[in-house]
Amino acid sequence: MDRPRIGFVGVGGMGQCAHLRNYASLSECEVVALAELRPQLGKRVAERYGVPRVYTEAEEMLASEKLDAIVASQPFTRHGTLVPQLLKAGVPVFTEKPLAGSIEAGRRILDALEASGTWHMVGYHKRSDPATMYAKAEIERLNATGELGRMTYVRILMPAGDWVAGGFTDLIAGDEPMPPLEWDAPPSDMDRETYERYTAFVNYYIHQVNLMRHLLGEPYRVAYGDPSGVLLSVTSASGVCGTIEMSPYTTTVDWQESALVAFEHGYVKLSLPAPLASNRPGSVEILRDPGGGKTPETIAPTLPWIHAMRQQAINFVRAVKGEAPPMCEAAEALEDLEAARDYIRLTTGK
Repeated sequence: MDRPRIGFVGVGGMGQCAHLRNYASLSECEVVALAELRPQLGKRVAERYGVPRVYTEAEEMLASEKLDAIVASQPFTRHGTLVPQLLKAGVPVFTEKPLAGSIEAGRRILDALEASGTWHMVGYHKRSDPATMYAKAEIERLNATGELGRMTYVRILMPAGDWVAGGFTDLIAGDEPMPPLEWDAPPSDMDRETYERYTAFVNYYIHQVNLMRHLLGEPYRVAYGDPSGVLLSVTSASGVCGTIEMSPYTTTVDWQESALVAFEHGYVKLSLPAPLASNRPGSVEILRDPGGGKTPETIAPTLPWIHAMRQQAINFVRAVKGEAPPMCEAAEALEDLEAARDYIRLTTGK
């Protein structure tokens, strides 16, 4: 499989600007078709990105094309309805985060996966940022060597800010009405108000819920949720404490997301750019304090000029070709939905 043949399902804002423009420019794959419910939009997008065939319905594209993988950029509250249909094609599927809009819908996807014999990668692009990939490798090395002692604490800070960072400047828009869509049923254990709060939290902070597990390197449980909505505290399987600070302040023309992974004798700091910033990786700072009169050192590695969304596309294609595992599969992404449910239950009592 030198160049996997990829089909797109949906080329709206994120479909175009977060995904298609990256896949279309990769020599490692070939975007052979797209399905878009708005026919004029689909035609215009296909012309810009050189996609040879356009369909209105995903079912028609799947019946007509020999695909090696599917990228489906859709609202997550219809994943439980759409993704099982796509999995019937028997090829890997990529969707944006989160896995679904509820635990129940997520479990339906896992059931469909078991029957399909393939896999589903969930788009937690922060894992694919060159800075996160470097930091993760270093954290694993430090855990293995013990040279900085044991891991003691993980802190993630994510203020609300300008997440677009000019990323929609080349968006092809249109005024075609969106036809009626089939949405997932709301979960049975939440009333409307609770479900709206849950989906709002999942939509905005599920990246950090997922990044916490990635940096810890193990599962965790949500231990505390502050009623103010600013702080979430976790305890990992081995007893490491972690916190997620959610918008204690806001920025209007900046993005200031960061993570601190502390060890007894040093740390790994990670700073991440706005999600749609192009050609800009995050940054890493590592402090090592060996003690015993030796001089502490801080290093800041130079990283390649690749942004997370592009590297995510590269990582998905590599996984399709069997060269690397998917960055985050559906079973793990279900844990994020469960953690989010625990947080909402702790803060609302529902």
